[in-house]
Amino acid sequence: MKLKAYGKINISLDVIGKREDGYHLLRMIMQTVDIYDELTFEPCEEGIHITCDKEGVPTDKRNLVYKAIELFKNTYEIQGGIKVHINKNIPMEAGMAGGSTDAATALKAMRDLYKPEVSNQELMDLGVKIGADVPYCILGGTALCEGIGEVITPLKPFKNKVLLVVKPNFGVSTVSVYKAFNIKEVKDHPDTEGLITAMEKEDVSYVAENMMNLLEEVTIKKNEEIQEIKAFMVEEGSLGAMMTGSGPTVFGFFESKDKAEKCYEKLKGKYKEAFVTTTI
Repeated sequence: MKLKAYGKINISLDVIGKREDGYHLLRMIMQTVDIYDELTFEPCEEGIHITCDKEGVPTDKRNLVYKAIELFKNTYEIQGGIKVHINKNIPMEAGMAGGSTDAATALKAMRDLYKPEVSNQELMDLGVKIGADVPYCILGGTALCEGIGEVITPLKPFKNKVLLVVKPNFGVSTVSVYKAFNIKEVKDHPDTEGLITAMEKEDVSYVAENMMNLLEEVTIKKNEEIQEIKAFMVEEGSLGAMMTGSGPTVFGFFESKDKAEKCYEKLKGKYKEAFVTTTI
């Protein structure tokens, strides 16, 4: 069985509070993009065996795919083993939920192979134990995510919008970004409702000009190159550019694929992980 695990961008990321356990309370508009890992699943006699085509990806119990399969097997008392091979295309430590979407896809694969009656909601309840982005990655598409990310309201699809995605040549730790974030310093919050209305009207220009990510303040302060990429995209015709998640990846919306390609041509020599893609 071969499945695609799609990455995501944040069209908005608002922090509205903090729980006693340290988790931040969020309001985010999440959007799936056509950049994906490919996961191949093959049942075997015993154990969980993970391989990956990219160096630096852990293939032991640290991998979220391993954790997802182990949780599914324990929850539903599944006997037998599984071999998983990951073809990794989504940038790592990028703010695009690469690990979470692989875990979500592993849960869906285990359901298809062993427990077809398990609902999406049951998978999402399992997924949040692995990571806050996993429930969204199980559903995908266009959605408002609240709580720590696990309270999900599907929105009208915002498909086929052209964007350029560029990951700088370094990664960022999500945990360290949230630790450095101070809600008391926030002056402005995203207009989440306004963005949702604009997305329903397919108004890409409004979305691109008004999207907002509160974590930019933390990550850009430590990595000015993110701001430089954003500015370059706008200079080269982007309707608006922003960092996704905790960073460092930047995306910009473009009016056409041609304009996005022209900007891509100027950046691809400097950045190994750059993609012209669309929302899906």
